[in-house]
Amino acid sequence: MKTNHILLFVSFIVVITFSSFISAKNQSSSNKFVVVLDAGHGGKDPGNMGNGYREKNIALEVALQVGAALEKNPNIEVVYTRKKDVFIDLFVRGKIANKAKADLFVSIHCDSHTSQAYGAGTFVLGTHRNQTNFEVAKKENSVIFMEDDYEKNYAGFDPNSPESVMSILLSQEEYLDQSIQLASLIQKNFTSKLQRKNRKVKQAGFIVLHQTVMPSVLVELGFLTNKREGAYLNSKKGQQQMATAIKDAILQYKGSLENNVSDYDTVDNRESQTNDSSENITFKVQIAASSKVLETKPYNFKGLNAISRLKEGSLYKYFYGSTFDYDKIKTLEQEAKRKGYSSSFVVAFKDGKKIALIDALKAITN
Repeated sequence: MKTNHILLFVSFIVVITFSSFISAKNQSSSNKFVVVLDAGHGGKDPGNMGNGYREKNIALEVALQVGAALEKNPNIEVVYTRKKDVFIDLFVRGKIANKAKADLFVSIHCDSHTSQAYGAGTFVLGTHRNQTNFEVAKKENSVIFMEDDYEKNYAGFDPNSPESVMSILLSQEEYLDQSIQLASLIQKNFTSKLQRKNRKVKQAGFIVLHQTVMPSVLVELGFLTNKREGAYLNSKKGQQQMATAIKDAILQYKGSLENNVSDYDTVDNRESQTNDSSENITFKVQIAASSKVLETKPYNFKGLNAISRLKEGSLYKYFYGSTFDYDKIKTLEQEAKRKGYSSSFVVAFKDGKKIALIDALKAITN
């Protein structure tokens, strides 16, 4: 029954995401760069209350300041998931971003811990590397229990279950590299400009990020449970400085797209489990997963050649292409999408074993 619930949830999310994307594409297009700012929590959900501070208020103030600064640029349109103290369902936040055809989604939060932990961190959607990352995601995902009809809206999703949380990652990884780029810029500003302790760019299964169909990050500004950091984040100076760091990172990201260059730091700011070099790292495009064994012939894959297969658990995963060149694999990814594999995404291998894309991108830039 648990497995059925997870599969139902994945199917539901795929339908919701695709429907929102189609709805957004059908609206009139804008030449502006659209940024959606998501102030975490709100209304009946205060977020964490470390040292008596309210996460919802701090997140909102920072989001509003980021937005106000970005709105000074005539080429940027800012959309807010909330501009006041109201409760917004997690799935609605994603729908707002998809409807706006956003170029970026930035969700702003504050962390908490039973110790005096401190420092700023930025998350992208991905597998939990350790129990700490899972606990952070679990806290943020548990907000769904405050929503009306959450069982209907999330089809049996359980934030307390690692298996359930992992399931949300199955249908969307295509924006991971862009998300990492933005997250790295934000993190670099936090640490180099503001000297905040670097908690690095990490991956975890935040459901609010999964709802979106654009590069998306979740920022943890710091720990309200830390006496000194909580006071800083609750101050006008702290909120203004953190907002400026996020705003500057967004502008840097936008500039890098316009100049077709990557000026973000991929060495110091990412969580890694390995110090391996880029040798023997290859990239492939995952185009399908099935319980059936298919011959890796072009007629089974819409005419695509160079198909490989890998069994993971009960599923056979199918990949298009194989190259050491990340730029080339992105070109092949676009080709796969043109062939009809709209949910295809890039994966990485080292010495024939699958590794996290975030680690591969770090390795090839060392």
